[in-house]
Amino acid sequence: MPRISGILETALYVNDLHQSVEFYKRLFELTTLHSSERLVVLRVAPGQVLLIMKQGTSAEPSLMSFGVIPASNGAGQQHVAFGIGPDQIDEWRDRLQQHAVEVESALEWPEGGHSLYFRDPDGHCIELKTSDWDGEPLHPVGSSAS
Repeated sequence: MPRISGILETALYVNDLHQSVEFYKRLFELTTLHSSERLVVLRVAPGQVLLIMKQGTSAEPSLMSFGVIPASNGAGQQHVAFGIGPDQIDEWRDRLQQHAVEVESALEWPEGGHSLYFRDPDGHCIELKTSDWDGEPLHPVGSSAS
């Protein structure tokens, strides 16, 4: 059976593209790979990007010179989780506080690991999590454990 290699893109649909892009760039120090009036592509890690898409601008297929990108659109409060190292939870709590981002919830998972939940400017639920779903600790890209 063919295998997948991971999740390459995750999209969040926002009302104010500039405000949301600045939020993610400032908080996570992400770099911009592509920018247009309809979307901004931010590098999260090698082979991983976060698409910040202007609400409603992708509700119809996008006709490109090289083909058609099918329609997609998200509404309401969405969720995305970023993995962090198990020893970074306090550093991230401090960073969120420094950027005036309120932690909505902090929890310890029964399987192991911790999560911090907060909201972005559009009210999306953003999570920083130190473990996978089995409770195995995560290791940031570039760390000695990766």
